[in-house]
Amino acid sequence: MKEIVRNELNDLVKRYPELDVCQKDIEKAYLLLEEAYDNGRKLLIAGNGGSAADSEHMAGELMKRFKVARPIEDSFAEKLKEIDVERGSRLAKNLERPLRAVPLTSHIAITTAYMNDADATGVFAQQMLGFADEGDVFLAISTSGNSENIISACVVAKAMGVKIIGLTGEKESLLDRYSDVCIKVPETETYKVQELHLPVYHCLCLMLESNYFRS
Repeated sequence: MKEIVRNELNDLVKRYPELDVCQKDIEKAYLLLEEAYDNGRKLLIAGNGGSAADSEHMAGELMKRFKVARPIEDSFAEKLKEIDVERGSRLAKNLERPLRAVPLTSHIAITTAYMNDADATGVFAQQMLGFADEGDVFLAISTSGNSENIISACVVAKAMGVKIIGLTGEKESLLDRYSDVCIKVPETETYKVQELHLPVYHCLCLMLESNYFRS
């Protein structure tokens, strides 16, 4: 792991000493994500309630700059300009290289149709089947670790060869059992678990951005 990447993790623990117990698992989770992105794969994210908002939040940090500028490659910028000088020049200036992340909480037509027509607990599982490819990573967020729709998505993910990162609280749970790596923040009450989830996934975003977009 690059020093600039490790520094982000060290800084997290300095700011949130209680997360020291999660440090090794955060590092393992990062390495799963790095492997996936190195191989042209993507991240899928899901959660319920506040964790659904976290899914959207993390995807937003990955799909554009978080802290570091991510200009597109010169060769692609030239292609844009060849197609349309005015618009291409504007796009070349403003587009940023993404790290592909798909929040499974975003697709209201799919989710409501499936919940109405089939099975509400399979709402993320159905999207996993549709969006995932072998070698992708699924970040499964559940404060209890036992959310039925998250666990169902994990079953499909494992069947498809998708790696699973669990993000939950400190209690033992089904998510811990299904995950390749499970980050269990040291809290049990829902809002307190959520308060520690944010710095964890921000740190993962910073680590990835430092790896791919900082020299």
